[in-house]
Amino acid sequence: MTLLMFSGEYDKALAGLILANSGREMGMDVTMFFAFWGLCLVRDPEKMTLEDKSLYEQMFGMVTPKGIEDLPLSRMNMAGLGKAMLKEMMEDEDTPPLTAFLNGARKKGVQFYGCKLSVDIMGFKKEELLPEVQIITAADFLQEAMESQIQLFI
Repeated sequence: MTLLMFSGEYDKALAGLILANSGREMGMDVTMFFAFWGLCLVRDPEKMTLEDKSLYEQMFGMVTPKGIEDLPLSRMNMAGLGKAMLKEMMEDEDTPPLTAFLNGARKKGVQFYGCKLSVDIMGFKKEELLPEVQIITAADFLQEAMESQIQLFI
């Protein structure tokens, strides 16, 4: 299964990571390709840097989500209130937070790729991403997706 993660929103990241973890638990090879806003899912908030970046890259880096828990909801975010409500509802249902799904995918061996063009345009550095993230081109991802039985775009 290949998932192209384009969205940088909490609920969509949750859906993608639930599918990735479930696929691995079923014995599937799972690849996640993070492009543009999706890169915020695999950004390591402890390793962000402003060094060797243009002014625009520095500004962009400061206004984008710092890590996976900083992502907004896709709908009804309401300045963060909607997300707080969702997280409370998840807790009431004993659902782990988004970080737990990300760490589960990492431990289960989900393959993480970052889109080279997206990384370059958004001004991110490889060192700012989780160590499992390999930077590849869109053509490389498409080659893998063509060999996959399930392709999803989130």
